Amino acid sequence: MKELSFPKIKVVLVFIILIVFTFASKAQQDAQFTQYMYNGLFYNPAFAGKESGYKFSALHRTQWLNYSGTNGPAPITQLLTATGGLEEYNLGYGLTFVNDNIGPVNNQEINLSLAYHKNLGRGTLSFGLSGGVFSSTLKYDELIVINPDPSIPISGRETQMNFNVGAGAIYDRGNFYVGLSSRHLNQPAFDFGEGAVDNQLMNHSYLLAGYRIKTFALWTFEPSFLLKTVSFNNFSYDLSVIATHNQKISGGLAFRGEESVSLLFGYGILKDNSLRIGYAFDLVIGGLEAKSPTSHEFMLTYNLQPVAREYQKVIQRTPRFRF
Repeated sequence: MKELSFPKIKVVLVFIILIVFTFASKAQQDAQFTQYMYNGLFYNPAFAGKESGYKFSALHRTQWLNYSGTNGPAPITQLLTATGGLEEYNLGYGLTFVNDNIGPVNNQEINLSLAYHKNLGRGTLSFGLSGGVFSSTLKYDELIVINPDPSIPISGRETQMNFNVGAGAIYDRGNFYVGLSSRHLNQPAFDFGEGAVDNQLMNHSYLLAGYRIKTFALWTFEPSFLLKTVSFNNFSYDLSVIATHNQKISGGLAFRGEESVSLLFGYGILKDNSLRIGYAFDLVIGGLEAKSPTSHEFMLTYNLQPVAREYQKVIQRTPRFRF
């Protein structure tokens, strides 16, 4: 990789500022994950191909288990990601699929990501762009309307689709990383029931940072932080600390501001730890009057490293030559 010149650094700073200070909104609409530190591609397309090899992950989240109320069933979310890279071109690519059920609304999105990685000082600076399709389905038979409107059906469902774009940047120094990103930059709009139900997908911005600490006896610790904002009128955050032994078994604690505390576990199944399982347990401590007290998250990841081909010179012998 080539070094990044100082004039280009100014462009980087302008790019980051534009990401952070973009569009206004009122409420968090994206899915939330306790194991966010392992799913950076969902938040930031610059994670695409940041690490060597190919990485695949599948996550299932059941939020507020056994919740039943007037707002419909508890949220259930699935996340699938795949990423790889073209190291000779300093490029990475990724695919993200999300299925998010929230009461009477089912949202699905599929995004393709492309990232470019550059050496900067002792670290690597990455830029990423994503684009795809966001689909929203409204189930009228599960929708509770305070003021009934004749234009809103009482049964059936309606699905609408729109384009969806995002961008992000990451600087990774090895022992720490920090990334800024923005999803739904184009703020796709959905208009159900002949205009009676308007639901615009607002822009979401994220600050994701982590620090890697290597200690004695094969132990590593990684505190991380995720700040989420929908405009600067609405903020939420996650804090976590993960301890890992010999890259095999891990455990940690997490806290989501004013919402929950969590326990996280991970284990490498195969000998080379390429296949790992993860689990997160959330105990809700805020807003229990409208939630159930526990959430559960299961994750499976697989890292496929490129095969290194080594050629050994074989001595050739003939009656006249030896080489």
